[in-house]
Order: sequence, then C-alpha cells, then structure tokens
Amino acid sequence: MTHPPTKSAAPPGADTVLPAQRAGSPAPAATPARRSAFAEGVEQVRAAVTTEPGRLRLIGAVLAVLIVAFGAVTAWQMTDRAAAADDVLHRSQPLSSSAAEIYRSLADANTAASSGFLAGGQETAASRETYEKDIRTAAAGLVTAAANSEPGSPAEAAVAKLNKLLPEYKGLVERARVYNRQGYPVGGAYLRYANDKMQDEMLPAAQALYEKENARLASDYSDATPYPWAAIVLGLLALAALGWAQLRHYRRTHRVLNHGLVAASAATVVTLLWLVVGHTVARVGLNGSYDHGVRSLNVLHNAQIASLKARGNENLSLVARGAETITVGKKSYDTYYYHFDTDMAALGKGLAQAAELADDSAGSKPVVAAEGNMEVWKKRHTAARDADENGDYQAALDKVIGTDGATAECFVSVDNNLKTALVHEDHEFEERAADGLDAMSGLPIGAAMLGVAAAAGALFGIGRRLSEYR
Repeated sequence: MTHPPTKSAAPPGADTVLPAQRAGSPAPAATPARRSAFAEGVEQVRAAVTTEPGRLRLIGAVLAVLIVAFGAVTAWQMTDRAAAADDVLHRSQPLSSSAAEIYRSLADANTAASSGFLAGGQETAASRETYEKDIRTAAAGLVTAAANSEPGSPAEAAVAKLNKLLPEYKGLVERARVYNRQGYPVGGAYLRYANDKMQDEMLPAAQALYEKENARLASDYSDATPYPWAAIVLGLLALAALGWAQLRHYRRTHRVLNHGLVAASAATVVTLLWLVVGHTVARVGLNGSYDHGVRSLNVLHNAQIASLKARGNENLSLVARGAETITVGKKSYDTYYYHFDTDMAALGKGLAQAAELADDSAGSKPVVAAEGNMEVWKKRHTAARDADENGDYQAALDKVIGTDGATAECFVSVDNNLKTALVHEDHEFEERAADGLDAMSGLPIGAAMLGVAAAAGALFGIGRRLSEYR
C-alpha cells in the first residue's frame, strides 16, 4: 500500500508563518511601557488627595514636618549661639586678658629692671621681687597661650618668639646688674640693649598676641549675638500652617476647637516666644558685657601699659644720661624723654576714654584718681628733668626714685588705681556675659522637646478627624 509523502519539518532558521502573520492579518498590539516607581507614587498621591482622608493625611504630614523642622533648627542654632556665648565668658575673654597680662608683666619687668639699676647697690628686695614675679607671670601666661593657640596660627608664632626672647632678655638684665654693682659703665649699655630688645621685639610680639586674642573674642561675639532668623521664619510658617488647618477644620465641621491642633499651636507659640525673648535677653546681656566690660578693659589695659612704658623711659633717661638722642623734624631730643612724653599723652587719652566708658561711680572713681595722680607725676617729672638738664644728677635721681615726693609714688598710685578699675570692669563683664549665657540655658533642649510635643499634638488632632471616616 502506497502512502502519500509527508511534509518534512522546516529546516533550522526557516521562517514559520503563523496564522496571525498571514496576508491580510493585523499586526499584534505593542505591550505598554511600565511606568517608573516615582510616577506611580505621584499618581497614588494625586489619587489620595482627591478624597478628604487623603487630604487630611497630607496636611498632617506637612504640619509634622514643619513643626519638627522648627524645633530642630531652633535647637541647632541656639546650641551654636550658647556655645559661642560660653566661649566669650570662659575662654576668649580670659585669654584676651591673659595676653594683656603678658604684655603688662613684660613692661613692668622692664620698668622694675631700670628702677633697680638706678638704685645700684641700694636696690631693695621688693624691687627685685617685682621683677622676678613679672618674669614668672609672663612665662606662665605664655604656657597658657601656647596651649590654646592653633598650630600654625599667628598667635602660636608670637608665643614661640616670646619664649625665645625672654631668656635672652633676662640674661642681658643680669649682665647689666653685675657690671652696675661693680661700677662699670658698660652695665648701662647692657640695660639699654635689654630695653631695646623689649621695646623693639618683645612688646610688639606681645601686642600681636593680644590683638589675635581680641580678634578671637570679637569672632565669638559675632557668633553668639545674631538673631536665629532661620528658626524664627520656620516657627512663623509652622504657626501659619497650624492656623490654616484649624480654620479649614472649622469651616468643614463647624467645630471651634481641635484639641490636638490647639495643643500643637500652643507648644509652637511657647517655643517661638521663648526663642525670641530668650535670645533678645541674651543679646542684651552679651552686648552689655562688650560695651561696658570689654571696651573698658581694653582702654584700661592700654592706659596701664602706657603708664608702665612712661615709667621705664623716665628711668632710662637717667641711666643713659643723654647718651641717646632722637631727631624729630629738624629738632633733636633725648630719646627717653621724648618717648616719656609720648607715653604720658597716651596715658592721658586712655584715662579720658575710660572715664567716659565708666557707667557707675565704682568704675569712674579710680579712673578720676589716676588722672589726678598723672597730673602730679607730670609736674614732678618736669622738676626732675630740669635738675638733670642743669647737671644736678643726684637731685634728679632723688626726684625719680626717692622716698619723699618722687615720681615713683605717682606711678605706683596710677598703677594701683588702674588695677582697681580693671578688677571692677572685669566683674562687670562677667556679670553681664553670664546673664546673657543664662538666658539661653535650656533653650536648645526645650525647643527640641516642645517641637516633638507639638508634632505629636498635630498628628493626634488630624488622627481624630481621620477616625470619623472609618
């Protein structure tokens, strides 16, 4: 029996025509592209807010985000300002005063060295002890400054320079003393060399350190006093959003109060008021500590330094005995007498400024007394200078370092009155700066806690409305 031939399978790679692909059949429809997760999310949110429960959920989320952001930014900004205020009180101002004390100690040591040199073999133990105490104070201050200086900073360079020069200066003073006691005139040359090292190298380095510490103090003030505008703006936005949500709630339900939203609004108002009032009080205290403390301290430090330098130049004028002169314009002057006059002018200007800045009798009284001491000092100095220029060296010496009616008494009185004024102004600074710092105490933590409570209240209030749709 013969079977009909069967069709063989299509060879590999041969086209197979499906029924749908036959002539006249339509092409298959393309599969739609899958949307991104973001697009789907947007669509879901859009669909959700078309219903009242969806809108309420969105409102609750926005309120919570605004309130939490307000609390977080408030905590952050006030933490920074409180830290800067603490630095003003406990770090930068004390370091500034320490730098001023280094300068004062060096200048006073130079003055004590020249006074002891003039006394020669009659140098008192008190004069020697003053010199040694000033050197120790300056050395201790340099240790503190070095510990608080940033590596590679100008302050560190100034400290390193002073640490190098201080032993050199002490060596020159000791050589001057030794030769002076032996009656050798070269002792005066060594003392003048020591004074030049102090005036030309050490005091400028100490001045640079003082200026750097003052700049650090000013930077801390600028960090502590600006208003926290970001937190204030966020607080106002949160309050506006809460007000709008409650107004919307009232219009839709005719219910006057939503307990959760009212609690959230109250917590936000408390935080905002605490922020504005607390920072304003802190700002007033810190600004007062600068205007009535730091400014007065700076002026008094400068006046004290001018007094010390004037005294040193007065002594050195007798040590040099006219050996050094300075030409100003076309006229020649004794170098140390010329610098004495310059320093006394600076002292007078400083005392006048200090008197203007003093805001109570306790601050103005020692300054006025120092002005009186300065006037007597100038009169006695004129008499001593006249005696020196007329060749009566011993009379001039007695009028400068003697025990009765000498300029030394006036210098000591000026210095003591300036110390009294400095103690008073330092107390004024500490009191006002502490008030400013106290006004910010607890505000960062309190703002964060109230922010969490306000956000919880807002979510609770919205949750009560959502429960009505279940």
